[in-house]
Amino acid sequence: MQWSNCFSGERFGAENLKSTQRTEYERDWDRIVFSSAFRRLQNKTQVFPLPEEVFVHNRLTHSLEVASVGRSLGSMLGEKLASLPELSGDSEARIFYREHLKSVISSACLAHDLGNPAFGHSGEKAISQYFIDRQSDDSFTGLFSENEWSDLVSFEGNANALRILTRAFKGRMPGGFRLTYSTLAALVKYPCESAAGNRKKGPVHQKKYGFFQSEIPVFQAVAKELHIPESHSDKGLSYQRHPFVFLVEAADDICYNIIDLEDAHRLRIFSTEYVTDLLLRIIQLNENEDMNKIRETLRRLGEDANEAVSYLRAKAINYLTNRCASIFWENRDQIISGRLETSLMTQMQEAQSVLKELESVSVKKIYNYPSVVKIELAGFRIMSGLLEDFIPAALKPAGQRQKNEEKLVELIHSQYRFEENQTPYEKVMCILDYVSGMTDLYALKLYRNLRGIEIPMI
Repeated sequence: MQWSNCFSGERFGAENLKSTQRTEYERDWDRIVFSSAFRRLQNKTQVFPLPEEVFVHNRLTHSLEVASVGRSLGSMLGEKLASLPELSGDSEARIFYREHLKSVISSACLAHDLGNPAFGHSGEKAISQYFIDRQSDDSFTGLFSENEWSDLVSFEGNANALRILTRAFKGRMPGGFRLTYSTLAALVKYPCESAAGNRKKGPVHQKKYGFFQSEIPVFQAVAKELHIPESHSDKGLSYQRHPFVFLVEAADDICYNIIDLEDAHRLRIFSTEYVTDLLLRIIQLNENEDMNKIRETLRRLGEDANEAVSYLRAKAINYLTNRCASIFWENRDQIISGRLETSLMTQMQEAQSVLKELESVSVKKIYNYPSVVKIELAGFRIMSGLLEDFIPAALKPAGQRQKNEEKLVELIHSQYRFEENQTPYEKVMCILDYVSGMTDLYALKLYRNLRGIEIPMI
């Protein structure tokens, strides 16, 4: 893989279709924005339950902000990459980096959370735990291969995003969203199957996994088109990270580190003084900032604490974005050759002290805040209950289903409906497509309907 051949405007599932009005990469953005999967993010919890009076982020607003940072990173690095000596005679590559890289990164950022189920990580854990609880049931586990079972006991939202974007659901076009190979590659943070991923120690690209067994052919097609080499793994299929992934990951890291802090301030979990101090410690790392001017601005904003924190949030994000761009550029040779095995934020040595404090206080005060814990517990119960209803009904042969099981299968939306001749793994994946695609409110309502807690209105 080289800077001259790691991008492509060809579309997965729709090669050789060209647009004369918009670039292929701009069309990626539009296809994601106008999709149902993206709209559903507005009712998927980011961290905090959605309060009635105080606005906090949901998955949709988070994704838009990540895309904004990603576009900045793509723009900054695009100009530099276009100037590489090895691209001096390659006009196509120079045009791509100068004009289109920012669209690729922003589109991948926009889609990075599409695979997250309702209730976020709690939903992921509920799906995994459903299968973990059945590991001792040989009659159940025997329905799946070892690698298929590995997918199910460690359900991964990252892998689910690739599935949503590329799967030809019933009644939909082949190739799913038909995004460019470049955008799909930029999205896959962990380019390996589940058997090779989920490693607590090791390279960053194998910390989790990025494609289910059902999507192995998809990523193989992406890797072939973009010349992504395989990486060593004695446990399963694994590839080198695509260089654009580092920018998508950095944009996400920057936003959730800073934005969760801002939300916690709005909800009065943290005082204005504490949040201001943390953000100033990040901003002070920027030698080009005029700290006297910043303090004068804070003085003028003194009567509006939320606006003051928003001002500092913007300054902190600006610094982290510029530093990540610099780190990418400094490590570009390691990145393109697959030798950089950490994230860009981890390389930011001067900021590690404040970032680690931010991470620590987030775990203690934000992620363990009572309302956050309650919604996690409720979400776990809801998602578990839905799987307990639908999966046994799906796995039972059609002629052996009880009446209520037949009706459960009929409830599944047509685009997620399985065929009776499909394998148990394929049937289960169809159920997971259906359940993981639900919004928080829809999952709650369906759970209450199926248990007779709430009678649906016609």
